[in-house]
Amino acid sequence: MTTPADFSPAIANQFYLARQPILNRSQRLVAYELLFRHADAQSAHVTDNATATASVIAHASELGMEQVVGEQMAFVNVDEVGLMSDFIHFLPTDKVILEILETVHATPDVLARVRELKEQGFRFALDDVIHHTEDVQKFQPMADVIKVDIHDMPRAELDTLAHSLKNSRQKLLAEKVETIEEFQHCMDLGFEYFQGYYFARPVILSGKKIEPSHMAILHLLNLLNTDADQQEIERSVKHDALITLNLLRLVNTPAVGARFRINSVSHALIVLGRRQLQRWLQILLYVKSGPKQEFDSPLLLMATTRGKMMELMMERLHPGQRTGADIGFTVGIMSLMNTLFSVPMEDILDSVNVIDDVRAALLYRRGEYGGMLSLIEHVERAGDGEEMAGLLDNLGLEPADLFEIQVTAYDWVNEYRAGLH
Repeated sequence: MTTPADFSPAIANQFYLARQPILNRSQRLVAYELLFRHADAQSAHVTDNATATASVIAHASELGMEQVVGEQMAFVNVDEVGLMSDFIHFLPTDKVILEILETVHATPDVLARVRELKEQGFRFALDDVIHHTEDVQKFQPMADVIKVDIHDMPRAELDTLAHSLKNSRQKLLAEKVETIEEFQHCMDLGFEYFQGYYFARPVILSGKKIEPSHMAILHLLNLLNTDADQQEIERSVKHDALITLNLLRLVNTPAVGARFRINSVSHALIVLGRRQLQRWLQILLYVKSGPKQEFDSPLLLMATTRGKMMELMMERLHPGQRTGADIGFTVGIMSLMNTLFSVPMEDILDSVNVIDDVRAALLYRRGEYGGMLSLIEHVERAGDGEEMAGLLDNLGLEPADLFEIQVTAYDWVNEYRAGLH
């Protein structure tokens, strides 16, 4: 048997983590698929062996699932080596769904092992289903989720496959959903879960204007960027009832740590400070207003994760340069605003006073901030190791640095959300 102790630290340090969101029919986040990829051009293609499988499961178990996925479930890929090994028990049954790779065949030994793990509390998904094969038919009674790869699949084939797979015992998950039209079609076919970046693709609407509520926040951010005096900032906050209400809610949460209740805007601004005010306003843009504010929007979580990762990268590369770290956070948060507002990024930058480095990063992925943003986007897509190695090298980062930054960012976003609920 292979155990976590058998995997090489040298190989482990070459991994980076891609965390891909899985949404429900209401487009709320319900789970993440955790994909471990080599960030090394030489090792990028050597992943289908016992050592690599052991290192994936060791990483997943040692990270602590709550730290990486928060309240959500984690889908973790397993091949035959992983299924048959003892180290599978390092994964928590209450947080993990084991995703059986399409390369695993339903032999009598494998089927017996899946039944055994099922009895021990593990749940299973079938990965990358594109045909209703004999292997799929044998695994299906023990699966909780069936993932259908819709990429490049003709609609007629998808319709037929979805109808043949659909039943009351398993949920269907559409993966590689890249457009709103694909999402809607899969909804119509009865899919329950969706994986892909359709929700982060900017759908630009001709003539669309940024809403007044968002313009008020952008105006406040402008005041902070231009170092306006405190009285002007206070007047601007008080001018918008929703911002005032949210500000007072925020400063009275455990996350801020005030020792007694704060009831005035002026006191709230002093307690929060300009740096935290700016960060909170940037995040507030992504929070839907209404009777119950929602902090599980995938776009919100993606934007805040990008922001925190860029801040941490700047701190790693330029220790003590707080301004650069703050700018990094801003670039990450702003990188999805064209999707949020359905307007071109150029229009957003015309309404906000940003420095040239931020503009170059957001429009052209140029400069150090642009390089960081390109790296993060590559991580999100679980891109190939050779390109990843080049992006890391350009920034002067090691794979181990990236891995540590990712996990710290995920933990921060989870804590931030918990404090605002």
